[in-house]
Amino acid sequence: MTKLKWTHNHSYTQVVLRASSFIRHFFIALLLLSAPVQGQITSEWHPAAETAVVFNPDFPGSAALADYYAKKRGIPKERVIGLRCPQEDSMSRAEFEALLRKPLLQTFQSKGWWIAEPPVQDSTPARLRVLVLMRGVPFQIRRESQNPRQSDEDEASVDSELTTLGLKQPPLKGGLRNPYFDQPVRFPQSAQSGGMLIVGRLDGPDDETVRRMIDDALFAEETGLRGRAVIDLAQKTGAYQEGEDWLKRSAELYKRAGIPVFIDRAPDVLREAWPLPDTILYFGWYTDRISGALAAPTFRFKRGAIACHLHSFSASVIRSKGQAWAVPLLTQGAAAVFGNVFEPYLSLTLHFDVFNQRLLEGFTLGEAAWNATPALSWMNVVLGDPLYRPYGHGLGAKLGEGTDREYALYQGMVQRMAGDSDAQINSALTLLAEKRKMPHLLELTALRSALQFKPAEAVDLLEHAEVITQNPADLLRLRLYRAEMLHRAEKNDAARNLLREILKEARFKDHPAHAAGEVLLKEMGG
Repeated sequence: MTKLKWTHNHSYTQVVLRASSFIRHFFIALLLLSAPVQGQITSEWHPAAETAVVFNPDFPGSAALADYYAKKRGIPKERVIGLRCPQEDSMSRAEFEALLRKPLLQTFQSKGWWIAEPPVQDSTPARLRVLVLMRGVPFQIRRESQNPRQSDEDEASVDSELTTLGLKQPPLKGGLRNPYFDQPVRFPQSAQSGGMLIVGRLDGPDDETVRRMIDDALFAEETGLRGRAVIDLAQKTGAYQEGEDWLKRSAELYKRAGIPVFIDRAPDVLREAWPLPDTILYFGWYTDRISGALAAPTFRFKRGAIACHLHSFSASVIRSKGQAWAVPLLTQGAAAVFGNVFEPYLSLTLHFDVFNQRLLEGFTLGEAAWNATPALSWMNVVLGDPLYRPYGHGLGAKLGEGTDREYALYQGMVQRMAGDSDAQINSALTLLAEKRKMPHLLELTALRSALQFKPAEAVDLLEHAEVITQNPADLLRLRLYRAEMLHRAEKNDAARNLLREILKEARFKDHPAHAAGEVLLKEMGG
């Protein structure tokens, strides 16, 4: 039996493991990180070979962005299509039909790109299944009906309307059931999805942001998307309960995949200045504009991050900074976001849990997003490269360096011990962190304990991580997290005392997260 003992004076914990079991799991995690995990869908599809790009020649910069993207993804020039349309954000239904839908339909038919029929021989021209709309193409179809009834809603996002391009008679009012919704297969293998397109949009407040979105997706595919997920609950009930359930199931999916999760269980958005390092996945709700931790000038998503804050009009503004949620999330560094251009109703928005399951199974961003959206010809947009596939080579396919290596070790250990209990996995992670003097790995394990509603265990892990941490910014974060866990454990006096100590220490005063201590102390009655 191997015994582990904490080295500080406040408390110590014994973690007892069979040495042979630890060594076995540790080396499997190191050597087999790139192997497919259980449940991962590995069927290959090369969507860039079946993608067309649409730009607006009348919108400054749209053609150049289309060319930039096509070259990066290896899409030939003949599949880059310029269609003149309004430069405004919205267009009428008549304009949509005349300037976008009918010309695209004619182009698909004349070039043999149509997807409704399977190829009959090897020389059949490549079928197209993916459409990428560039900055400059309108994103809203305005409402024309004056009837307030839901069944008469004829407004929609341009993007969602174009997913139905292959249907002989697309709906003009209301939504259409998505035949690909929650299907556990890659898009080309979906027998029910003939005539449907995967549509994504590379758009944002400026050309620089769009180019960064393209580059960051490719960077993450090449180097791996490693970091933390953030889930922001709102404690909604009643008719809104399903949104809470999507978020909770997403957190459980991340946990099983070996992605560390910070979950905020307070009704309000994440508190101001709260430290959220290495955020690669963010899902939360429900305010009309960005605020709290994600709005901080010092916050920045990690390259390749995917984010969504659920709100009815989260993508009603795409080309102006500082409004709603979609653009601010992009401005803070996200590579892809999702949103709604008009009121979508909760049940017809992106189902976070379905999206995250498909993404972690190796689907592309576009596949996962439309697989998670119940309705077509509706209000939804996918802002990001639809070909982006961060987990196409499996979770934790590369070890990386520095903290990335610790994320990979954490992920590998969790995946390879999938059949063991949470207690055994936590013990193995703790022993590895202790042996290698890795405070960051102890912190990730503390987040895992917190997700399991074990705040006292998280406090112990964070306290030990502090003992072997030198960097003031890291130490401040660990103490703030420990105060939060003490609060969750209903040890409020201890939490307030710790926060007062933090606020007194001169070495922390210049750090942005210092303000989070003041906010938390105020929440607890000071």
